[in-house]
Amino acid sequence: MTFCLDSTIIKPENNAEIKNAIILLHGYGGDGKDISMLSLNWKRYLPNSIFICPNGHETCPINPSGFQWFDLTKDDPNYILEQSIKAEKKLNQFIDEVKSKFNLLNNQICLSGFSQGCMMSLNLGLTSDQKYNSIVGFSGKIISQENLKLRKNVTTSVLLIHGEMDQVVPPYHMLEAKDFLIRNKVEVETHLIKNCDHNIPIEASSIALNYILKKI
Repeated sequence: MTFCLDSTIIKPENNAEIKNAIILLHGYGGDGKDISMLSLNWKRYLPNSIFICPNGHETCPINPSGFQWFDLTKDDPNYILEQSIKAEKKLNQFIDEVKSKFNLLNNQICLSGFSQGCMMSLNLGLTSDQKYNSIVGFSGKIISQENLKLRKNVTTSVLLIHGEMDQVVPPYHMLEAKDFLIRNKVEVETHLIKNCDHNIPIEASSIALNYILKKI
């Protein structure tokens, strides 16, 4: 089966049975191969998990060798929301294909992402028909609290990790998201990483892995 999004896929070693999937969504201008680096450490501890890292559905105009989930060339919140909802539809189709291919349910899937990928994971994980196993977000934010509140359908548990020196997506966005999630009765855990800018250091990767291990 060919998925609707080109993907980097890391299957369990030794043909181990696939019991869970970790879907990793890259940031603006990145690709599935970039974000798949997280699996290098994680896969040793998650022997029955498949890691699926799709490329965004659009080429990124700022970095034509990379991809985007939504366009950022217009600084218009309504336009950005509209573009992100288009990406959601494509990702929901993709996730349905993954579930069908590997015979998985939502509660066997962790949605994770960096920056734009985190933003998409939050929207996907909270507006679905059934709860996902968990959402693990790095250096992101909620695209539109007003819109997400209207569409929120489930209370998938969330982990948010952010660098305290992030100048691309400032860390106050994590605090705003935490407040929103608590007010909307979503279980949320947050970690602020010292001396960290807009990236995923080893400390953040380890915190995320431990969280996923608890949930799976």
